[in-house]
Amino acid sequence: MNVFVAGATGAIGRRLVPMLVQAGYDVTGLTRTPSKADLLRAMRATPVVGDALDGRALRQAVVAARPDVVVSQLTDIPQRLDPLKHDEQFLTTRRLWREGTANLVGAAVVAGARRVVAQSLAFAYAPDHGRLHVEQDPLYLDAFEPWVRTVEAVAELERVVTGTPGIDGVVLRYGFLYGPGTTYAHDGHTAPLVRDGKLPIVGGGGGVWSFVHVDDAASAAVLALERGEPGAYNVVDDEPAPARDWLPAYADALGADPPPHVTRDDALAAVGPYVVYLATQVDGADNARARRELGWRPAHPTWRTGFRA
Repeated sequence: MNVFVAGATGAIGRRLVPMLVQAGYDVTGLTRTPSKADLLRAMRATPVVGDALDGRALRQAVVAARPDVVVSQLTDIPQRLDPLKHDEQFLTTRRLWREGTANLVGAAVVAGARRVVAQSLAFAYAPDHGRLHVEQDPLYLDAFEPWVRTVEAVAELERVVTGTPGIDGVVLRYGFLYGPGTTYAHDGHTAPLVRDGKLPIVGGGGGVWSFVHVDDAASAAVLALERGEPGAYNVVDDEPAPARDWLPAYADALGADPPPHVTRDDALAAVGPYVVYLATQVDGADNARARRELGWRPAHPTWRTGFRA
């Protein structure tokens, strides 16, 4: 089976491509960076250098690859995130989710692919007083600025992937990624903030996070190539947890001091509403559908052991 992976050298893509090759798939990987073509060759994939926002060139590349399945892991999220510049730093990713996804799905149709598997978010649900979210729950389309623009882009991505005639569209709603190549890696952007005591628990720390190890995220994409009915799947670990629980455990895994505490108002003034929302209000997600229909079993079922691993 031929598989075309867009975003093949991103955090998930570079874990996913070797898994696909190992499983016997013929993989073509799209990267925007010419220097990363050698990385794809080293992973025994056929590299294509291009931009998902260039619809014509993308269509030519996908048609030439003759894929049975197209996988989208398209993002452009900076390694160093500034919460006060959320709107600016997610601008290209929102374009990729809207325009890039539309280009990719359109190319998949022309190429005769039967299935599209795409990355989405498990923390874009409308808040519901701490209840774990299942896939039919609504997205947070009346959220505050600028988070609402990101949620709208997620909704558009999912609409195109699951609503295009002739395509079996599968959306993988990933939790907060940790592991190699992510911001929560020991050498990622978040770790030094925690080591320096610059990532506090806000208010009561009641925001419930669903994490997923990057390798488990990739393994779900492998399964989704041939399993599961079209639709959305929460790809998260088994233990959603409030920030007041996971953040001290993360600090301990790094050998750092326990995180300090700040008031909600102080955090709002310092870092803005997005971080405060995640710290105090976001809800976790339920992975039962992915386990049941994809047969997915995370190798890291809880962040408690996953952080240390």
